[in-house]
Amino acid sequence: MPEKGIDTARIVAAAQEAAALAFSHWREGGAPNAKVWEKTKGHPVCDADMAVDALLKQRLAAILPGAGWLSEETADNPLRLKERLLWCVDPIDGTRDYVRGRSGWCVSVALVADGHPYFAVMAAPATQQLWIAKAGEGVNCNGKILCASQRHEFSGARVPTDQLMKVDADLVMVEKPNSIAMRMTMVACDRADLVATLRWGNEWDVAAAHLVAQEAGAKVTDARGGALLYNKPRPADFGLICCAPAIHEAAVERLSERADALWDGV
Repeated sequence: MPEKGIDTARIVAAAQEAAALAFSHWREGGAPNAKVWEKTKGHPVCDADMAVDALLKQRLAAILPGAGWLSEETADNPLRLKERLLWCVDPIDGTRDYVRGRSGWCVSVALVADGHPYFAVMAAPATQQLWIAKAGEGVNCNGKILCASQRHEFSGARVPTDQLMKVDADLVMVEKPNSIAMRMTMVACDRADLVATLRWGNEWDVAAAHLVAQEAGAKVTDARGGALLYNKPRPADFGLICCAPAIHEAAVERLSERADALWDGV
């Protein structure tokens, strides 16, 4: 674990400042007051992403100057691999919702220690939510202590998604924000029972939400049930399962055939 004395209040303040900056450019129901383009086809980015990234890098570096840095909007520097501590940041997770004027986006900040999330802040100003989690000390949203879904039956599990395959017709669709991190908080807040993906996902997408969900009592793994570790040379994992602990084994089993078909072993 990190040395004592890390000023977590400053981390929270930095995330809130970054969220306020993002929110100042967001327009409910319409395009943001920012230039928008595509990094790759179907993956939008905007000026606000870059501005929030720069602000967070400045503020967080002042708190822990020696920590590594990994962010969606910064070119990766392999020197981070030498550091015990790592800032793992997504300046705006859920950019599609952000640029469409929808509320399913957040600013996501995690401090990783020796490969594990240690402290996390997620700020979603459009929904007026702030999650704060510390390893071994629980998690709160707007000051309220969270307890994750405790569902025991896989059939009937609530899943934030736009569509279910026929094989998953026994599950229940609930509203889906674009942000994968915010979908994970739905499990932490007991508004969903299961979030699952079957694609390679980046560490910055889930690091903060991993700790939020875990500290609420949820189970978080990759799509094959393996542990998620952070600050890897290739900062990505194959898929995600975030769910009530009692249905994790069933979730892995339900996804196994599809995971095997998609797995490329990279």
